[in-house]
Amino acid sequence: MKYIAAAALLASTVSAHGGVVSYNIDGTAYPGWSPYQPASGQSTIERQYPSFDPLFIADLGKVNIICNNPGVGGTGKTATVAAGGEVTAFWSQWTHAEGCIMVYMAKCPSGGCNSWTGTGASWFKINQVGLISGTMGAGKWGSGQVMDTLKWTVKIPASLPSGEYLIRHELLALHQANNPQFYPECAQLTVTGGGNGTPGPLVDLQKTYSGSDPDVNVDIYIASKDKTSYTCPGPAVWGGGGSTNPTTTAAVRTTTAAATTIRTTTTTTRTTTPSVQTTTPGNNGGCAAPAWGQCGGIGWTGCTSCQTGTCKVLNDYYSQCS
Repeated sequence: MKYIAAAALLASTVSAHGGVVSYNIDGTAYPGWSPYQPASGQSTIERQYPSFDPLFIADLGKVNIICNNPGVGGTGKTATVAAGGEVTAFWSQWTHAEGCIMVYMAKCPSGGCNSWTGTGASWFKINQVGLISGTMGAGKWGSGQVMDTLKWTVKIPASLPSGEYLIRHELLALHQANNPQFYPECAQLTVTGGGNGTPGPLVDLQKTYSGSDPDVNVDIYIASKDKTSYTCPGPAVWGGGGSTNPTTTAAVRTTTAAATTIRTTTTTTRTTTPSVQTTTPGNNGGCAAPAWGQCGGIGWTGCTSCQTGTCKVLNDYYSQCS
């Protein structure tokens, strides 16, 4: 298996990372999973994940790479979306401008999505954006668009057959030389009004990414800084797909995981502070949420004050201590 050596990425740096925290699907808002909070009481279409820390999925061959969890199923909730409809994912924070945004889907087995972990050759890509313009070392990237807006919208392919699916949003951060970081999250969808398309190529996500792939194990600041083209890893985008964001063309790149250790190099990352509304909530039973934890939102019943910092409203369903 491929281990990414990143011992320097400790809890103090996790604040520079992020994950999907809510969705808007065909105009309806859905709360996402709240990492750093107890699982008890959380009811969401999103698969639970423990943290924003990329070390949790450093081994690209383990099941963790699928949905940022060790094979944990769903909470029993799903969102309905029409084929051709839109799904917008929201992040609470993201500060890595260099890298890909990729969106996958997978048809769930006949037993449904809730107990399925997403293993096997079931995943197809419906959207991706890598290097948009400029050079790898000083260009505009899909990941940078997420950093600027903290959201990403895709259209469900109109020809996608009806049924139950997982949708997976993944950010690949390339800001550290030869130390790629993958950030995936999944949610459950029921697609209606679908067509007769045949999605593909289908890939097994535990065998898709390789640490020896030159587009994964890359130094965008020195060795590749002047390159003006980049291929996001993984399969090509399915031709039946569509998006509201620009989509790059990727060659089919499905590789078998091999044991590769990638060195960690310290670099300076570009950070921004999103424009957010600050609130001063009441204290719910005297408890206080930790830094970067959830402290409010529609339906939230947990702590509404913060151990450090203030509670900031990021969207209707998610306020965060920062």
